[in-house]
Amino acid sequence: MNILQIENLSKVYGKGETAVKALDNVSFSVKKGEFVAIIGPSGSGKSTLLHLLGGVDRPTSGKVLIDNTDIYKLNETQLAIFRRRQIGLIYQFYNLIPILTVEENITLPMLLDEHKVEPEHLKNIIRTLGLEKRTNHLPNQLSGGQQQRVSIGRALISNPAIMLADEPTGNLDSKNSDEILELLKMFNKTYNQTLIVITHDERIALQADRVISIEDGRIAKDEVIRS
Repeated sequence: MNILQIENLSKVYGKGETAVKALDNVSFSVKKGEFVAIIGPSGSGKSTLLHLLGGVDRPTSGKVLIDNTDIYKLNETQLAIFRRRQIGLIYQFYNLIPILTVEENITLPMLLDEHKVEPEHLKNIIRTLGLEKRTNHLPNQLSGGQQQRVSIGRALISNPAIMLADEPTGNLDSKNSDEILELLKMFNKTYNQTLIVITHDERIALQADRVISIEDGRIAKDEVIRS
C-alpha cells in the first residue's frame, strides 16, 4: 500500500528570464512503513521537495497524495490541520518552543487540535526517547541530542501517516547522531512508521530501505537497498 504518491511535481521560483526551476517533474511513491533517504548536493532540490511533501510550500504543478488525500486541493486551514495530524516534521535545528517544557513541546500538536493526549501513549514515547527525567525541563536546559529527541516525540505524538526529517543529525556530534539514527530506525521498524529523511550523511542513507538521489531538481537514481 502506498502511503505517499508524488505525481509530476514541479516548483519554479521567479518568472521569465530569472525563473529558477528548483524541482522538475518529479514522480515517485512510498509504501507504508518504508524508510527512504533522499540525498543530493546543495541546491539539488531535495529541501524544496521536503517542503512540498510536508505541506509547508505549494508546488507550481503536480500532486502530493498522503494516505489518499491530495493535500494541495485543501485550503490553508484544512492543510494546516492535515499537516498537524498526518505529517510529523523533524528539523535540523529542532524548532522547539523555548517557553514550553519537554512534555508541552511533545504534546503541542495534540493541544493545538484540542485533542486529548492519551497518557499511556505519551508515557511510552517519553520512555522510549529516554526523557523520563526531563519532562519538566525547558529546551535551553537540554543538550542538542535531547532537544532532537523532543522533536522526534512531537513528530510522533499524533501517529502521523508519514514522518519527514530534514538533516536530523546535521547539528549533532557523532555519538548523538548515532543515537538519533537508531531511534528513528526503531520507530520505523517497531511501529511501522513511514520515514523519509533528507540527508547528506552517507551513513544514514546506507541504513535506509531505499535511496533516492536528486540532481538539478530531478530524480537521478532510485535504488532499493533492502526489502
